[in-house]
Amino acid sequence: MEKYVINGGNKLYGRVKIQSAKNSVLPILAAAVLTDGKVRILNVPHITDVGNMVKILIRLGCKAEYSGEDILIDSSSANCFEIPSGLAHELRSSIFLLGSLISRFRMAKIAFPGGCDIGLRPVDLHLNGLKRLGVEITEKNGYILCKCEKLTGNEIMLDCPSVGATENIMLAAVKAEGATVIKNAAREPEIEDLQKFLNAIGAKVSGAGSGTVVIEGVKNLGSTDFQPMNDRIEAGTFLVAAAMCGGEVELERTSSENISSLLHKLRENGCNIHTKNDKIVLERSRRLMSVKSVETQPYPGFPTDLQAQITALLCICKGQSIVTENLFETRFKYVPELRKMGADITVINRSAFVRGVERFKGATVIAHDLRGGAALVLAGLAAEGRSEVLDISHIDRGYGSFEYKLRAIGGDIARVAI
Repeated sequence: MEKYVINGGNKLYGRVKIQSAKNSVLPILAAAVLTDGKVRILNVPHITDVGNMVKILIRLGCKAEYSGEDILIDSSSANCFEIPSGLAHELRSSIFLLGSLISRFRMAKIAFPGGCDIGLRPVDLHLNGLKRLGVEITEKNGYILCKCEKLTGNEIMLDCPSVGATENIMLAAVKAEGATVIKNAAREPEIEDLQKFLNAIGAKVSGAGSGTVVIEGVKNLGSTDFQPMNDRIEAGTFLVAAAMCGGEVELERTSSENISSLLHKLRENGCNIHTKNDKIVLERSRRLMSVKSVETQPYPGFPTDLQAQITALLCICKGQSIVTENLFETRFKYVPELRKMGADITVINRSAFVRGVERFKGATVIAHDLRGGAALVLAGLAAEGRSEVLDISHIDRGYGSFEYKLRAIGGDIARVAI
């Protein structure tokens, strides 16, 4: 067990290099099971979610290991189609392997996946899509059992634009006979990144980033070296950190287009933001004003994964705001922790009513999930006095070298064993 100890009040100055996107790397690692060729994924963050996915690949018979900042994968020896509960429960994204395993072995057995407790995230859309490709599915004793004689391309209409379901169907359809068309597909940039990887190993996928994705089945896939996109959620987290603490921070290897909804809100707050090529600079020298409202939406709307961070920022802005969470029904579990630090927030159903206070006060708080935990760290950095953030294993799931990056720009934060 470890915790963060934070002495708040420092302004932040300097540069941060943004890691490859967790939400891109995980489905790409799952996609590596599809090929007998060798794959090198470049600049992969050392986070526990990636480490757990590598453990799963090894359990399936693949050779997978870090080589510096890269991960090398050789799936030619893959010989297992079952993911046991111990591994699946550690990683929500283990569900992505369902499509890959069905495509590779025509069989799959996976325990219902775990991950952060941020609300119900049913896999019905995944399973219904696989059924449209000819997969027979049985749910028994906490496991999902899938089998098929062959995969046949089909038209699939998603009831809602689910990122996971879109990606899982893409993985299953890559080697199906004929064409698969996914309608009402999710449009997140990580889906487009998965398309780029699949095409790099020989697949025929088009339309990712739009509401319709088309997959033409192929028989064989090969090798590649691949650089995933930057992590827009890590980038957004550091931008909010600079907005909360004041100072001037430059992000390197990032994309303003992918987080335009956040940049719009931060400018509305009163931050000075400049973008050029793959860099974003945010400067804040005075107390910010609240924005009237923030509502999470599927991409290109405001990301649910940045909701906790911007709520923490609004807590110390001048004025009142309403933050509405439209995607996950229990994603305000961090709010009681912010209240310990002096935040004035009332949650009613899916909306948080925020009344700005002058600043946070240091306190001991608990991280209940990945993004809520990150928001508590930002609050500690901006607070008066000393804070402790407990259960930081949740934060380690998505942020590599988090405390080192924060210290490099002036944050007084240390990881301490309990």
